[in-house]
Amino acid sequence: MKRLTFLLFTGLMGFSAQAQTVHSPGNKLTLSFQLSPAGEPTYQLRLGGRAVLKPSRLGMLLQGLPALDQGLAVARVDSSQHDDTWTPVWGEVQQIRNRYKELAVTLQQATGNNRQLVVRFRLYDDGLGFRYEFPQQPNLQYFTVQEEKTEFNLPANHKAFWIPGDYDSNEYTYSTTRLSEVNSASIEPIQLKSDPKRIQTPLMLKSDDGLYVNIHEAALVNYPAMMLDVDTQRFGLRSHLVPSATGAAAYLQAPEHTPWRTIIVSNKAPEVLASKLILNLNEPTKFPTTDWIRPQKFVGVWWEMHVNKASWNYADTSNIKLSGTDWSKLKPNGHHGANTANVKRYIAFAAKHGLQSVLVEGWNVGWEDWANNWKEEVFDFVTPYPDFNVQELQQYAASKGVKLMMHHETSSSVTNYERRQEAAYRFMKQYGYDAVKTGYVGRIIPRGEHHDGQWMVNHYNRTAQKTGENQLMVDMHESVRPTGLHRTYPNWLASEAARGNEFNAWSSGNPPEHETILPFTRLMGGPMDYTPGIFQIKLESWNPQRNQGKQVHTTLAKQLALYVTLYSPVQMAADLPEAYEQRPDAFQFIKDVAVDWDDTRILAAEPGDYLTTARKAKGTEEWYVGSITDENARTQTITLDFLTPGTTYEATIYADGKGASWDKNPQAYQIRRQKVNSKTTLKLQLAPGGGAAISLKPVRK
Repeated sequence: MKRLTFLLFTGLMGFSAQAQTVHSPGNKLTLSFQLSPAGEPTYQLRLGGRAVLKPSRLGMLLQGLPALDQGLAVARVDSSQHDDTWTPVWGEVQQIRNRYKELAVTLQQATGNNRQLVVRFRLYDDGLGFRYEFPQQPNLQYFTVQEEKTEFNLPANHKAFWIPGDYDSNEYTYSTTRLSEVNSASIEPIQLKSDPKRIQTPLMLKSDDGLYVNIHEAALVNYPAMMLDVDTQRFGLRSHLVPSATGAAAYLQAPEHTPWRTIIVSNKAPEVLASKLILNLNEPTKFPTTDWIRPQKFVGVWWEMHVNKASWNYADTSNIKLSGTDWSKLKPNGHHGANTANVKRYIAFAAKHGLQSVLVEGWNVGWEDWANNWKEEVFDFVTPYPDFNVQELQQYAASKGVKLMMHHETSSSVTNYERRQEAAYRFMKQYGYDAVKTGYVGRIIPRGEHHDGQWMVNHYNRTAQKTGENQLMVDMHESVRPTGLHRTYPNWLASEAARGNEFNAWSSGNPPEHETILPFTRLMGGPMDYTPGIFQIKLESWNPQRNQGKQVHTTLAKQLALYVTLYSPVQMAADLPEAYEQRPDAFQFIKDVAVDWDDTRILAAEPGDYLTTARKAKGTEEWYVGSITDENARTQTITLDFLTPGTTYEATIYADGKGASWDKNPQAYQIRRQKVNSKTTLKLQLAPGGGAAISLKPVRK
């Protein structure tokens, strides 16, 4: 049922009651808006009697025009309230309630030829969203945003979970410090060295008295991503927009609006994770049909390259001239992973175990000539290597009931990719591919643009639109971090946009706390393709010489739990088939666990420490539980009161084995089964860096 009520209050220029106060629908939060004596717009937010944000300034700095940040008067105030329920195409819950009160303040600046700016607030019981709007007006048509003057002034020196404000990468481990201690000067940059006090969103904060605050953005369209500059003395945050190649932030034409700036707040950590505020601030999908969009699990020719068992490239480049190379005349290097026989092996494995798709990386010519060259023409996305038979693999996959997943590594030559997208998508349709993983490794072309700037944001959104128009699903890697646009583009199944599991294969790895922080940071905006499911934790067995000392920084049981705690509608069984064949009992959980859900319950959570999540599989009575910890061993006690009363379930518990730990004994696990019901309490013993995964299936009478 939908219910919509509008209330409207308007005023004239010089509106006397400039202070406006709005209470959230359930009276949990209070928003106050006011102009300072200098005509500066300010807002503040409270949860009950507690300050969430102190008075914080708003405003826009425009290039070549007077700034819209002071000397403003209130021309009009509109308020409304909204309450409806909508059904996502896929997701963590079956239905989502969208209930808020809205305040829209139209500001006018006499010294700027009466230019107008609207600040629109939507206040929910779990947080606030606001954005700037530029109405159509004679004195502001084409304009350039230099910067915003958006502030988030905290009342105290909160604990913060943050990564550096790199314009081109978010693949960092998280630092946990006080706001006063934020400083990335000693952190080695992945792409671009940032201002040492500049950090990325989503930013997770916790006060000393137990208030949890998350700051991010929603519906990032035609605009650069927002970073945050930290005032380490006054504990304030100020927006910083990723610049374009010219140094400006955004080129706009009225009417236009910015993304929503979001603040999610609660005195309970699980409620932050349960919030749907960011999704609610995005537009519904414009696709006429969505039945072709299918959440799925997949395997792939991928991890074997990361562990140095195979290569992406086909030939040794030491004695060849790459320009104009006739690939049919070259001999393989002997360890090219994307060859027909090897891909068939993965297809057969997927078919045997009920996995829907097989990703193949390194199938197309060009891998010998792209890394770090900042080269315009590398890949054409339609020419396979000589040992990759597209038609034969199409026929074999179809005979097994398995789909092949395309891979488009752009080498960050995005102009090249955009020129070739239509041909690439026709090629996919011709050979039966209905999903593509895109990649953006390296420095962006056009040169000078950034991964998180307006130009690239528009590219990601155009790619989601174009793939959707072709009824193709997309999973983007090295993209800007998500902002809930999977509601608008439900074919945009996931992104990477953070430090994934692969970093365990060729770097210092991800510390055990990493996966307990990600849900409170990166995943607040949307699903992540984290690539869980690594069973061969110690990587030396794949290549002793090149993998010496390398390992995944979790236990095997925690890898299973990640399928539940790190939400995504597209989940990879990331290890090699032989790793799963050695442990079929543990692999059973990956085969069973769902990727689309009717209900989600956050049973216990603390950022940086632990997380326990329960989910109900779409269209069934089956539940799955994942519980993970950081480097500390923990006991997690959970009550199964979310189960249907009066129904008996069989619980299969995949737990850390005796003496398990992420560093010394990561592959020790145990599996036990017991009958449970809604009154049962389970005690889970989590090893250091460990976890537990549980499947709960009704017992048939």
